[in-house]
Amino acid sequence: MQTLSTIEPVDYLIIGHITQDITEDGLVLGGTASYAALTARAFGLTIGIVTSCAPDLYLPELEGIQVIRKPSSFTSTFKNTYTPSGRIQHIHHVAEKLTFDDVPLAWRHTPIVHLGPLANEIGPEMVKCFPNSQVDITPQGWLRGWDGDHIVTYRDWPEANQVLPYAQATVMSIEDVRGNEDVVAEFASLVSILVVTEGAEGCRVYWNGDVRHFRPPQENEVDPVGAGDVFASSFFIKLKQTQDPWESARFATLVAANSVTRKGILGVPTFSEVQALQTEIVEHPVK
Repeated sequence: MQTLSTIEPVDYLIIGHITQDITEDGLVLGGTASYAALTARAFGLTIGIVTSCAPDLYLPELEGIQVIRKPSSFTSTFKNTYTPSGRIQHIHHVAEKLTFDDVPLAWRHTPIVHLGPLANEIGPEMVKCFPNSQVDITPQGWLRGWDGDHIVTYRDWPEANQVLPYAQATVMSIEDVRGNEDVVAEFASLVSILVVTEGAEGCRVYWNGDVRHFRPPQENEVDPVGAGDVFASSFFIKLKQTQDPWESARFATLVAANSVTRKGILGVPTFSEVQALQTEIVEHPVK
């Protein structure tokens, strides 16, 4: 566990719950914070995570990444079931809520701050707490509710107009809003850059009154879990580097497509893969 006396400044800060995912192979590491952090590390960045989880959660996959853990009786725990009509999620446990007070002083001016709630664990006021950062969000956790059977459902997000106007970019899945194009249009009117991912169909990017579609190369899909988080982290990093949402989306689409060829957390890119894909983008620019 990271202590306050050993904290060093980072390039990329991700705030949100690390999860345990229930799979046929047992409990595995999951959550936006995990996938985004490992993706950012593949870009050569230094990473900080602010999360909440049980004190005995073992995180060998995140070795070398600075993690601030807010103590909790439970680690947020999900089970994903994929059906022909879409994903069914169950949520079994939820860790503690996260506030700005949980963010170390050394991380409050981080160049990229990624708010990645999974279970409404971040308040809407957090987006205004990093005026010197590129603040990006993946809002799926603000769009989730669950019933008495622990089945995750879509919920309205009345705080959207308190959050989206203050984010530099937002990446979400069309599944997050159950395909509701009215919600997509509302969000696009509130945020500077909105990216809507659509699985194997790629993504669409809303920016400056325009919308463009980016389709991924065909890959042998092994596991789609985490691909959206890999995409988001890649997009946010490339956006910081280029200030170009079109180029960022094209690149992130390639990284995410590569990620589905491996299972679970193994799908996050390696440093060499990121370098190779960046070279491909340079050698074959958009015409």
